[in-house]
Amino acid sequence: MTAKGGQIRIGVGGWVFEPWRGNFYPDGLAQKRELSYAAERLTSIEINGTYYGSQKPASFVKWHDETPDGFVFALKGPRFTTNRRVLAEAGESIERFLASGILELKDKLGPINWQFMATKTFDPDDFAAFLALLLKERGGRMLRHAVEVRHDSFRTPAFVELCRSHEVAIIAGADGEFPLIADVTAPFVYARIMGTREDEPDGYAAADLDLWARRARQWASGAAAEGLPLIGEPATAEPRDVFLHVISGAKVRNPAAAMALMKRVR
Repeated sequence: MTAKGGQIRIGVGGWVFEPWRGNFYPDGLAQKRELSYAAERLTSIEINGTYYGSQKPASFVKWHDETPDGFVFALKGPRFTTNRRVLAEAGESIERFLASGILELKDKLGPINWQFMATKTFDPDDFAAFLALLLKERGGRMLRHAVEVRHDSFRTPAFVELCRSHEVAIIAGADGEFPLIADVTAPFVYARIMGTREDEPDGYAAADLDLWARRARQWASGAAAEGLPLIGEPATAEPRDVFLHVISGAKVRNPAAAMALMKRVR
């Protein structure tokens, strides 16, 4: 899905979830077919398993081969990298992750989400040292990095400008319990929306789906997203790729919400 030059990809977190069977996944669908089934209906999936432990290179090869052309994975960086007191010391952990086989995803390698615990506070010097460790290229392939911060201390223009100087995206975590930072700081936008409800067949009310679809198109065209206040200076107006994942909330409804958003964006 393209909006004035920016590619919009919409999806969910993971693909193995028992309540999706008989709901999103048809009855009788073999579990080994679930990824390919989901990837035929969505345009992106965020891989959660990389947050909890290393994956085998063969797994990345398999995931690449089971998904259609144009599909893109987002990856969570390992928690061993981000859940530490001194982020400047994360270099070895980052290197292990980048060498773990993620490049086997080839053109289906999307942004890497470096997610931080809600107790992690903003230390400008230490965070700057961490961002400097994030390579922009590996093995001839461009790497895109995003940070998901969850403490109010990050809601400052200094953090926005720091991320912008490194072209690292700040993940807009919306409709949930964590602070929202919607400033655009990279050549792409990464949003995770967490407000699905089980009493809504499509996860969100129609008006909310309309709003998020508009926001995705606005980001893709280079405009600011409607109704989301900024902390720092506005970003330059230029087309950007957008990754919009429906995460958490009433997880059983997340595939329906993602597919409803895709219809609206089209």
